[in-house]
Amino acid sequence: MKEAKLKFKPGNFEIISSGDYVICKVSGKKISLSELKYWNVELQEAYFSYFEANERFKQLNKK
Repeated sequence: MKEAKLKFKPGNFEIISSGDYVICKVSGKKISLSELKYWNVELQEAYFSYFEANERFKQLNKK
């Protein structure tokens, strides 16, 4: 298995370098590209689930 490099866009993503998964910015978990549903376009970060996306949102709003 190989990590993919993606460009996150609103509503979809572009595969820059092919692979099977990306890494969640918050948890470090591997996310299969077929399961990837949560990301941040501005920060270009992937999140494993709504929970991690929400945690990241909270982190960013504390600053």
